[in-house]
Amino acid sequence: MPLRSAARTNLVDLVIAQMESLIGDGEWKVGEKIPAEPLLVEQLAVGRNTVREAVRALVHTGMLEPRQGDGTYVRADSDFGAAVQRRLRRAGVLEAYEVRASLERDAARYAAERRTDEDLATLRAALAERTLAWESGNITAFVDADMAFHRTVADAAHNSVLAELYGHLSDALRTTVQSVIGAPVPDSVRHQREGHQAIVDAIEARDPEAAEAAVLAHLNEGMTALREHPQTGPDTDAHGDTPHSDESGAPHHE
Repeated sequence: MPLRSAARTNLVDLVIAQMESLIGDGEWKVGEKIPAEPLLVEQLAVGRNTVREAVRALVHTGMLEPRQGDGTYVRADSDFGAAVQRRLRRAGVLEAYEVRASLERDAARYAAERRTDEDLATLRAALAERTLAWESGNITAFVDADMAFHRTVADAAHNSVLAELYGHLSDALRTTVQSVIGAPVPDSVRHQREGHQAIVDAIEARDPEAAEAAVLAHLNEGMTALREHPQTGPDTDAHGDTPHSDESGAPHHE
C-alpha cells in the first residue's frame, strides 16, 4: 500500500493510522527498519514535527523501536502484540514456558481435528527442516526451525486468534527454547525428536487426545529442565560456560 498524502486537521492521528496500516498489512514487516524521517515527510506531505509525533506515539505503544545511530524498526505488528511483548519481558522464562504449554496443547488438539492435507504436508516439511537444523549443529537455525514447526501447528488449528497470539509470543518463546537448549541436560531433551514426531503422527491420525498428550509430554521435559536449572541462560550453564558447543556456537551431539 503506497503512502498517501494526509490532508485533514488531525494530521498526527492520520499519519499514525497510515503507519499502523503499513505495519498491520505487512508492508513494514516486524524486524525491518522503516523509511527515514525525510522520506516519510516527503511521501506523507506533512511536516517533520508531525512525523516525529506519530513515530513517538508508536514507539510508546511498542510497535516501533528506535535504535540510536541506526534508525527506527518495527517491533510488533499491532498494539495488542506490543502490549503482550511488554508484559512478557517482565515474566520469567518458566512463566512464559507455562503459557506456551497451554497454547500449544490447544493448538495441537484443534490441529488434529481441523488439519487439511496441505497442513499435514507443511507440518512434515517443518519437522524435516527442524531435524536438518539440529544435525547441522547450528543453534540459531535449530531454534528458528523449532519455532517454525510450532507456528505450523498453530496455523493448522485454523483459529486466527490463537495463531495471532502465538505469533505475539515469539520473542519470549525463543528465549524458552534457547534456555532448554542451553541447559546441562541430555541431547534427547534438547532435541526431543521422538516427541515432535509424535505430535505429527497424532495430527495425521486426527487424534486430538494423542496430539495434546504428545505436546504436554515434550513440554514437560523442557519445564523440568528449567525448574532444575533456574539460573541457566539461553547459551550458558550454571558456571557461565557454553555447554556442548564449539567456537562457532554449534552444539556437539554427544
